[in-house]
Amino acid sequence: MSANSEESMNLPEFRTGPLITGAALVGAGTMVALVGLAIGGSHLFWATRRWIQAMEVPPSEVVKQKLGQTRAATVAGASAWQRHNGMEPARA
Repeated sequence: MSANSEESMNLPEFRTGPLITGAALVGAGTMVALVGLAIGGSHLFWATRRWIQAMEVPPSEVVKQKLGQTRAATVAGASAWQRHNGMEPARA
């Protein structure tokens, strides 16, 4: 046997037809999945936008209110802690 025939015996033989068909199906499936993601994502985006617009108080205003409440609670807690630990004289 020649050197070329020995090397070809060690490698599998592939038919290109099934490989090309498989690659085409994977590509088509990827495109279908991307289109599905785009349609579903756009629906979720617009539904969420309509939901936010229908709210009586917009989320940005709720965040501002909660931040103000958090700051007031922090100041009150720190003040009470300082009074309790003798760091600041109690007010009458």
